[in-house]
Amino acid sequence: MALTGTPFFILTIVLFVASIALALAQFRARGKGGAARGTNRRRRAGGGGGGPLRTVGYLATILLCQFTAVALVFVMVNNANQLYDNWGDLLGTSNHVQAVPVPPKDNGLAGDQAAASGPPRQKVSQTFKPASSDAVPKDVKETDLKGKLSGVDGEVLVWTPPQYDDPAYANKSFPVVELLAGYPGSSSTWFGGMAASQQLAPLMKSGQITPFILVSPRVTLLSSNDTGCADVPNKVNAETWLSRDVPQMVMDNFRAADTAAGWAVAGYSAGGHCATRLALGHPDRYRAGISMSGYNDPNGEPDSLTAKDPQLRQNCNPLHLLTSAQSPPNVALWVAGGKGGQGLEDAVALQQAAKAPTAVTTVETPSAHAISTWEPLVVPSFQWLSKLIPAP
Repeated sequence: MALTGTPFFILTIVLFVASIALALAQFRARGKGGAARGTNRRRRAGGGGGGPLRTVGYLATILLCQFTAVALVFVMVNNANQLYDNWGDLLGTSNHVQAVPVPPKDNGLAGDQAAASGPPRQKVSQTFKPASSDAVPKDVKETDLKGKLSGVDGEVLVWTPPQYDDPAYANKSFPVVELLAGYPGSSSTWFGGMAASQQLAPLMKSGQITPFILVSPRVTLLSSNDTGCADVPNKVNAETWLSRDVPQMVMDNFRAADTAAGWAVAGYSAGGHCATRLALGHPDRYRAGISMSGYNDPNGEPDSLTAKDPQLRQNCNPLHLLTSAQSPPNVALWVAGGKGGQGLEDAVALQQAAKAPTAVTTVETPSAHAISTWEPLVVPSFQWLSKLIPAP
């Protein structure tokens, strides 16, 4: 049973109520027993309270009540923020890094397509099923992808816009937005708590927002560390997974844009950091990046692998990428954040450092670091993005 969604939430409520009922039943049984027996008999039965076994039973029931109460609160918080989607993520037993090969040279999306038009290349053919989390709408598809270049295995969720199955668009390729969760975070968050597809679908249908294919890949790849969406030698090829394996799978299985002009990346919190970093680091793969409460210094996430190595910490800082680029990347950024270390100051730093053709739009938000802050930003950020990437 998934950790997010209604069934597990109902189960925790039932268990909590049952534990309280058990405690009340024990209390009433003790009261009735005390009324029926004299004080001396109670003492002979085991010291004035029913004996040591009954005392242990009372203690066990109290602990059960506490456990079920904590579990209920955890599930409520987890459902609201969708931090852990399954038991493997919660317990740290999931293993999504099968190998850490040295990735081949990256020549961008254009290089991928040039390679595909050369010697015969076996396409990444995937089987899709309904999303495993019931917090996700039924029109979202899920597949388990084995990244050939990265050595990463993980689920990828895909949603196609209303126009995708319209016969009038049968020969059209659709732009794509890659959606990145924070850390810890679930690939279902953008479709669950953020309600991205539900918010955007009617606006896409009416023509107010570009009909994007939305793709949410797994970003939590290691049990106890945030990858920083980077390739960390001998640890993980998270950057290759997100910027090469996942896009190639999407292009091989959907009518998706095959040039950087039709791709964007968006994220919140640690995912926002990744979105700006991937967009600035790969202008040959992404036209734009959207960051909600992201940060520049990888140390913004204490569990980040890239924050632990001085060289990686510098190279993975979006501000450093921007200021050290040989020429300003042709990338547009929409960066939202709150004051006091919740992303606004970092957004302004990017804006001040940007030189044409790089463009940075900053948006001030409430400082709460929560889904309730980011969910309302979905529509305005995609309205901005629609001005850059038009409908097919």
